[in-house]
Amino acid sequence: MLQSEIEDLFDNKPATYTEEHFQIFQQFKAALNAGEIRAASPDASSPIGWVVNGWVKKGILLGFRLGGIVDMSIDPDRQPYFDKATYPVKKFTAESGVRIVPGGSSIRDGVYVGRGVTCMPPMYINAGAYVGDGTMVDSHALIGSCAQIGARCHISAASQIGGVLEPVGAMPVIVEEDVLIGGNCGVYEGTVVKKRAVLGTGTILNRSTPVYDLVRETVYRATDDQPLVIPEGAVVVAGSRSVTSGIGKEWGISLYTPVIVKYRDEKTDAKVQLEDLLR
Repeated sequence: MLQSEIEDLFDNKPATYTEEHFQIFQQFKAALNAGEIRAASPDASSPIGWVVNGWVKKGILLGFRLGGIVDMSIDPDRQPYFDKATYPVKKFTAESGVRIVPGGSSIRDGVYVGRGVTCMPPMYINAGAYVGDGTMVDSHALIGSCAQIGARCHISAASQIGGVLEPVGAMPVIVEEDVLIGGNCGVYEGTVVKKRAVLGTGTILNRSTPVYDLVRETVYRATDDQPLVIPEGAVVVAGSRSVTSGIGKEWGISLYTPVIVKYRDEKTDAKVQLEDLLR
């Protein structure tokens, strides 16, 4: 019922929005906040294990259509804020079980944030995102619109998890359970990072850059219809590969490329477990 109402309202824009339309959106956003609906969902029948829920992304976009710009300032003279009325900051209480350490973080409404999540300042989580239980979002980290983050992950300082709203069929970035994203990493353009993977500091993943697996002697690439997928338990670091022809070879130029150097083992797990002391 909710899906058909959202799709009809998105696809057939009315001349004016009524109170009933706003109520439909509020019901939709409540379901987003509760984690009952998601921009993308696990799907064992999919080659990448996930499927996009285009109607949910339509609902998020609908919120921007519905909302007018309002004054959200705590102190309009010293720190003014103006944004869409439909997307204020998300409300929390102590019973939410979420640590939001003081210092300038912001979480937009329409986001699921699980119990035991720790938010270190300043960080930002945009509308439509999903953050699983026990995950840490570190200082200066961004979780973009519709990004899906699993439980017990660590999104380290200054890391960027890209967002996507349009087109509605585009896969958002997926980070599955127990993943460590190192500092200053960037994960973009619908990349899927499977369970227990580790991204070393400064690793960048997108549709354009292949990932070289030294262990399995293979290369992972995005295709026209599938995003880049990082295998379960892979340890990825920032590497380079030499230009092998033309002036690039003559000049000794190398290009950035992510490299899988190992798969997670007990030594890797011991390092990751140290993060539990911060929670």
